[in-house]
Amino acid sequence: MTTEQATLAGGCFWCTEAVYNDVVGVTNVESGYIGGETTNPDYRSVCSGNTGHAEAVRLTFDSDQISYADLLDIFFHIHDPTQLNRQGNDVGTQYRSAIFPHSPEQEQLAQQAIKAADSEWPDPIVTTIEPFSEWYPAEKYHQDYFEREGSRNPYCMAVVAPKLQKFRRSYQDRLKKAPAT
Repeated sequence: MTTEQATLAGGCFWCTEAVYNDVVGVTNVESGYIGGETTNPDYRSVCSGNTGHAEAVRLTFDSDQISYADLLDIFFHIHDPTQLNRQGNDVGTQYRSAIFPHSPEQEQLAQQAIKAADSEWPDPIVTTIEPFSEWYPAEKYHQDYFEREGSRNPYCMAVVAPKLQKFRRSYQDRLKKAPAT
């Protein structure tokens, strides 16, 4: 097993986390904050838009089972990379589409993925590649949020569940297990 990490921001971390928790080869998904100026930000400060951080996920994955390029392919299909500083009704720089490479190789693969995605979307890709910086795990109640609260939270039912269903239909060969019906 070859363990690597990837850090991706694609809007609300609840959505992104729920998808990657289902992906074969992804061994851990942690929601958190990256790319800002404030030390030890919390959810409230990040949501204010004043810290510069993005809501993101840090993935730990087995590169013998799934490649970084495949994780990026999924990334560009589970959010709208053409919306600047927003995903749907979530608006602000904290919801930006960004990739935070952990190595020069990941940066090169991110550039290639953006170029490939740009040919698939009708509007230009606005996803940024930003320097990897200090990672701050989100508060405990954000971790595995959809799994714990999804069926009770109206936002999750309206936003996260449809994204997860779309992913499961499109990437059946990448699912850890068959989803419950």
